[in-house]
Amino acid sequence: MKNKSALAVAMILTAAAGWGLIGLFSRPLNAAGLDSMQVTFVRSVVTLAGMGLWLLVRDRSLFRISLRDGWMFLGTGLVSIVFFNVCYFSTIARTTLAAASILLYTAPFFVMLMSALFFREPITGRKIAALFLAFGGCVLVSGLGAGQIAPAALLTGVGAGFGYATYSIFSKFALKKYHTFTLIFYTFLVSTVCLAPFARIPAALSVVAGGGRTALYALGLGVVSTFMPYIFYTTGLESVEAGRASVLAFAEPMVATLAGILVFHEPLHLLNAAGIGLIFFAIVLLNTGGKKK
Repeated sequence: MKNKSALAVAMILTAAAGWGLIGLFSRPLNAAGLDSMQVTFVRSVVTLAGMGLWLLVRDRSLFRISLRDGWMFLGTGLVSIVFFNVCYFSTIARTTLAAASILLYTAPFFVMLMSALFFREPITGRKIAALFLAFGGCVLVSGLGAGQIAPAALLTGVGAGFGYATYSIFSKFALKKYHTFTLIFYTFLVSTVCLAPFARIPAALSVVAGGGRTALYALGLGVVSTFMPYIFYTTGLESVEAGRASVLAFAEPMVATLAGILVFHEPLHLLNAAGIGLIFFAIVLLNTGGKKK
């Protein structure tokens, strides 16, 4: 049981690292001419195609779902992917990237509360301490979000945090009946269908197919920063409480900051380093001590 839990934690941290690397692929795609909605659509399409092919080869029975369970996949696809992205991109348009990322990471607060409500997960002092340490680290890593936040940006930013949080909750319900791969396939099927009307598909396809390494960046975005992280995170949720998993996912901004420093030569400030240290300490705190089963 202990080894299984440790493996699940490692999977969630690996997923967070994959999400943290998204900038390595999204920035070149933005530079090539894709807007944020098109980048999200590309992520969904590549993930959907990859998972569909995987299920065709591995086990076609995993395609089967009950229509009465459709609300779970509508939840993960429409709320956790589409609603989250629309809110997040709207926040980015209204405020700084730093402020948007801080608002996004209100998500673990929502996860902890909803997990206590729906799954009776205990809210322990260790969880609360790790949550506030990680959130404080995120604030420092993000550069303190300089400037006042407009009410509209605050609303969409918290909305993004809520949408981001719901994936952990809907997934917990779905994983009681369905395989991880089934959940991911239908999540991205729903998100792809919902994003299609807004993605200007012909223009997006011409950009992806037309220039040098652009297709490789699109493939990396879909596989390295979407397909694999969602498999790892969703699999980890089978053995880790949703509230705990959401705090572990704070490793994402830590990895994103390190990737920016190493790949894009972004400066490392003392506050950034302190934030990385706080997030790391929160992860260690969350995975040490406590009662052994």
